Amino acid sequence: MFKQICFFKKRPDMSAEAFLDYYENQHSQLSKRTGRAPAIPNAVRYVRRYLVPETNPVTSEVHDPGYDCIMEIWWNSREDFERSQRIIADPERLPATMADEKNLFASHANPVCSVIEYDSPMGPNGEATHVEVRYAD
Repeated sequence: MFKQICFFKKRPDMSAEAFLDYYENQHSQLSKRTGRAPAIPNAVRYVRRYLVPETNPVTSEVHDPGYDCIMEIWWNSREDFERSQRIIADPERLPATMADEKNLFASHANPVCSVIEYDSPMGPNGEATHVEVRYAD
């Protein structure tokens, strides 16, 4: 499994609620609305995690994480990821994506990273845990 994460900052004039609403109901549905191929070809999972700063128990302060959303996408292989990136960057497709992103993000300079994960055993008896992805009926 190959995982990518992207960090996004909302436009400064948007509320957190407006940002979430636009991302979920407009931007994440852009390819579907325009009748194009899937936005993220061969992706296994596409998740947006909206950050809500909480009080740090050590400092008793609320610290700005610097981003409003972390997007995660999983593929079965790095090859699937790279193929998807080429499709997203296609010169015929890119202008519509960039135009829509101007309605949402503070800039296009959003960090994109691949992820190497290590899980700690968290079972009640110290056993390894796992997450299973299921598709709705």
